[in-house]
Amino acid sequence: MSRNGDDTGAPQDKGKRRALRGRAGRMQGGRGSGRASKGAVRLWGHHAVEAALKNPDRKHRKLWATREAIANLDGELPADFPLEYAQPADLGRLVARDAPHQGLVLDCDSLEDIFLDDVLDGDPSRPIVVLDQVTDPHNVGAILRSAAAFNAAAIVTQDRHSPPESGTVAKSASGALEIVPWVRVVNLARALEDIAEAGYWRIGLAGEAKSTLGQCLPAGPVALVLGAEGEGMRHNIQQHCDALARLPISEAMESLNVSNAAAIALYAVATRAEVEDED
Repeated sequence: MSRNGDDTGAPQDKGKRRALRGRAGRMQGGRGSGRASKGAVRLWGHHAVEAALKNPDRKHRKLWATREAIANLDGELPADFPLEYAQPADLGRLVARDAPHQGLVLDCDSLEDIFLDDVLDGDPSRPIVVLDQVTDPHNVGAILRSAAAFNAAAIVTQDRHSPPESGTVAKSASGALEIVPWVRVVNLARALEDIAEAGYWRIGLAGEAKSTLGQCLPAGPVALVLGAEGEGMRHNIQQHCDALARLPISEAMESLNVSNAAAIALYAVATRAEVEDED
C-alpha cells in the first residue's frame, strides 16, 4: 500500500491498519556509510525500519522504499511523509555494499541520550547488561535483541569503546534498538559503582571463574557484565564486580561469542525469576 492509499497493485492488508507514529522531516546528503550526517543515522531492513517508524521518539527525515516493502509495513505512513519510491538496485547504492536493505532505507535523527539514573529509577527486577569494550556492531545489535527478548532494563556501554548507533547495529538488533534503552557513559567503572549503590548485584562473566552463573545469581536485582571477545573484561572492571561467574559450557569449546553468552545469561536471569514467582 502506498502512503496515500492509491492503487499500486500491492495486496491489500486484512483489517484496519494502525498509523505509523513518529515525526516527519526533510534532509539532504549522506550515502553508503550507515550514518547519513552528524546527528543522523541511516537504517535499513524491514524490522529495523518498521520499528523506527513506530517509535514516537524518532524524528524521521526521509524513507526510500519499494512499493512491495511499503505494502508489507505494519501500519500506514502519514500522507505527508517524505517518501521516495525506488528500485532495489537504487536502494543498494544508499547503503553499505551488500547490506540487506529488504526494500527499505530510512534516514532519521539519532535517538536522544538516555541517562543511567533514569534506568536505575525503573523496575529493579529487570536486569541491566553492561558491556566492556564490545565494539563489534553486530554483537551489540544481537545483544540488544536478546535484551529485548528477556526484558532487560537497558544496556550500558562506555562511549569511547562501543560502536555508534548505526544501520548495522539496528539491522542486527532486528527492531530492538528502538525498544531497549542504550546508556552511554564516560566512565564505566563509575557507572558500575552507581549500579551497585542502586542495589544491583554485579556479576561479571569470565571463563576462568570458579563458580557458574547459576551459583552466583542472587534473589535481587542483577547487572550482567560482559567483556570483549578474546580480551574479556578489563581488570578494573572485574574489580568493580561483586562476583565473577562462568557459563557451564563443554570443555570441547573454549568460549562463546559474546552475544551468545549474553543471551544465555539473560535467559538464566529470566528463568530464575520464573522459579521465584512459582515459589
